Amino acid sequence: MIEIVSAQRCTGCNICVHACPTNVFEIVAGKPPRIARQDDCQTCFMCELYCPEDALYVAPVADAPAQAEEAASATQALMGSYRASIGWGKGRQSTASLDASFELLARAH
Repeated sequence: MIEIVSAQRCTGCNICVHACPTNVFEIVAGKPPRIARQDDCQTCFMCELYCPEDALYVAPVADAPAQAEEAASATQALMGSYRASIGWGKGRQSTASLDASFELLARAH
C-alpha cells in the first residue's frame, strides 16, 4: 500500500498521479501530490515504478497501512527499490533479460 510521497525528493511532476490505476493521489498546486485515497491502493507499484525521483514508498502489505516513517534509514533505502530492482532509471541496468517466464509458455504446448 502507498505509504509515502517524499516532500524532499518529489519534484511535483505528478507522473504518479497519472500512473495510478485506482486514483489514489490528488494533485496539490505547488506541492507533492497528496495520498488522498490510501484504502484504494492495490499495491501495484505503478506509482513507484514511474517516479523518476524515487520519491515514493509502497509497502508490500496490501491490506493495511504500514505506518512507515520517512526519516527512518530503512524506509529511505526502500524508496524506489522496486524501480531499482527491475532496472528502471538512469544509470541502472534493465533486468528484463533475466526474466525466463517465456519458458512457461513454451512448456505449455
